[in-house]
Amino acid sequence: MRRKQSSGHAVVELALLLPWIVFLFAGLFDVGFCAYSLIATENAARVAAEYTSQGSTTASDQSGACSYALSELSALPGASGLASCGANPVIVTASQVTGPDGSPATSVSVTYQTILLIPIPGFPSRYTITRTAQMRLQS
Repeated sequence: MRRKQSSGHAVVELALLLPWIVFLFAGLFDVGFCAYSLIATENAARVAAEYTSQGSTTASDQSGACSYALSELSALPGASGLASCGANPVIVTASQVTGPDGSPATSVSVTYQTILLIPIPGFPSRYTITRTAQMRLQS
């Protein structure tokens, strides 16, 4: 009696599906990194605006806003160990503005440029994220 040979099908299926599985994993990794970068940049803008809203003397303090933003962005690649915020990958600007209710306010803008990510056709391999926070001065 002869047995039917049916081994090896799983290996063939895995070989056919493995490129798609790796491609999906790389895409999920990129989406997760971008989401984390968006959240960290938003938090950095909020914390820096909170600092600059302490009064009219700190409303345009870019160096103070920079130090607060860098402490929030310290976990992101390319932003750890930075001492200034005047060029990529991190740019922070702070200015005194008039708020929507007509009272003095401060506006802080934080721009973060990501490191080179996994190249996926049709998507950029580097993102530039800009978030702005505005807060009323506490006077």
